[in-house]
Formats: sequence, C-alpha cells, structure tokens
Amino acid sequence: MRRLLGTAVLALFTIFAMTNNAAATDPENTLYLELKTGRVVIEMRPDIAPNHVTRIKELVREKFYDGLLFHRVIEGFMAQTGDPDGNGTGGSGQNIAAEFTDLEKFYRGTVGMARARHPNSADSQFFIMFDKAPFLDGQYTIWGEVIDGMEHVDAIKLGDETRNGTVDDPDKIITMRVAADVE
Repeated sequence: MRRLLGTAVLALFTIFAMTNNAAATDPENTLYLELKTGRVVIEMRPDIAPNHVTRIKELVREKFYDGLLFHRVIEGFMAQTGDPDGNGTGGSGQNIAAEFTDLEKFYRGTVGMARARHPNSADSQFFIMFDKAPFLDGQYTIWGEVIDGMEHVDAIKLGDETRNGTVDDPDKIITMRVAADVE
C-alpha cells in the first residue's frame, strides 16, 4: 500500500510540474532568435513592459529584425542589435514610452530596450546582457529574458573596447519569430 501511495504521489507531482512548465512558456510571449550558432529562446515580459512587448511582436511579425547586425557588443556587458542602419543611430521610426521598474534587475540573460538620452526614446534597438549591470536598473526598460540558448549569445562576435563595442564584420540575426507563429 505504501509503495502504491508513493507512486501515486510521484505521478501527481510529475503532472503538476509538467502543467506548471507548460503554463510558464506562453508561445505568444516567446521569441525564437536564430543566430549562426543556434537558437536563443526569449521569454517576453508583458507583465512589466506591455507596450514594449507589443511593439517588439509587431516588428518581429513584420520580419524587421531578420538580418540585422549586432553592431555593439561589449565583453562582460551586453550585445546590442535592432538598428536597420547597423551603426546604432537607426530605428523603426516609432518611439515607445519608458516602462521602467525597480522590481526587476539587469542580470545575465536580461533583454532590455536601448534608448537615447531621453527616457521615452526607445524604438527598435535592444540588448541582451552578458552579466549583471545594476547601474541600468530602473533606467532602461526590461522586456524579456533569455530562457534557453545563452551560449549562442556568448558566441556573438565582440566589438572593439576602444570604440565603445563597435564590431567590425558583425554577427547578425538570422531570423526572429514569435513562437506561436512557428509552432
């Protein structure tokens, strides 16, 4: 009887864990970022940055990010992309108001929105953190988190430190898709 009860409890725990994991991965709020070394899976955070997530999904569905360069990559800090001009000055032409939070922090795998000096100047450029950066907390919008494939982010070609991370012959995004559109 004890063995049967133990098996039943284990089965229920397994079902609960599978249900919880399935709920945590919402295909409508998951991105597949394809790089030359493999797939990076990003869980978007509409709970903390609903307007940014909405805009990112619009751009992804327009295939805006396909082929864009990682124009600024700083070792131990971050890899930045999303500029159609490839030099850090361009965007999609639509600014997004800041959605800063003190509840979430910039750490390894965090995906944040790049911006100019004005807090409401984010557009299409974003960055993925290589390490924590507390000086960004509450200053830049966090809209996602890498949940798989960080080793592919680590493999992105680094930029020149003396040129603020500018990359010669930079790596690029192969494709970027909303998981719900792929599955």
